[in-house]
Amino acid sequence: MRTLSTFLENPFDDPNISMPELVAFTTDCLQRLIANNAGGELTSHITAITSSLGVVEDCVTQDQGKLGIRKAAKMAKDNFRTDIIPTEVKRIEAGFIAAFGADSPVLLEALPNGRNIFNTCRDDQVEVHLLTLHTAATTHAASLAPATVTQATNLKNNWATIYAASESSTGGKTTTQEGKKLARENLQLMLFLCLLKLAEMFPRQPEKLSLYMMQHLLENPSSPEDPQPPTPPPPGP
Repeated sequence: MRTLSTFLENPFDDPNISMPELVAFTTDCLQRLIANNAGGELTSHITAITSSLGVVEDCVTQDQGKLGIRKAAKMAKDNFRTDIIPTEVKRIEAGFIAAFGADSPVLLEALPNGRNIFNTCRDDQVEVHLLTLHTAATTHAASLAPATVTQATNLKNNWATIYAASESSTGGKTTTQEGKKLARENLQLMLFLCLLKLAEMFPRQPEKLSLYMMQHLLENPSSPEDPQPPTPPPPGP
């Protein structure tokens, strides 16, 4: 029997996966997820991976001073705040209500200013409110559905990464190696969570994975799976 803990290891954390391979795999994976999402089960994963990939691409771009890059980073940040945060906070709030009820003081602990604060506060205050929500989720994790805690964690981390990338590009600063590392780790995590979702959707159906993920894109292109036949010797005189 295989060790159960190995299924909790993230295969996308493999240090042998290069950044170009990771980006190529992710780009291909996104198109496949979008094409095979008739029921909408993968929409949140598509959104998370798209945002994470955008941050990674910004981090590895050499010319941070280009106007187009600055606009792209700001757009990613603005879109995340207007489209993703309100939806995800509403889902997290529903998790608290399901666990404690709409009138519980625990809900007030998680959202002391209500959900509307995320629409009215400044960008630099969003992380504080997300941290409050995340702290409440982790404090009461034993009573909450695991998905609610995961959503609160992912939302806080994704916003921190995207906001940092936006601030860096706006200021024309060179992205640090630490920033690149965090962006890559976040993308790897989003891919892993998507893989777990696919496992949930298709238990005991490993053949379904190729509809969404092509593993060979993460492997060294200089080492093809099918060896080339040997070159025939030149004809004799």
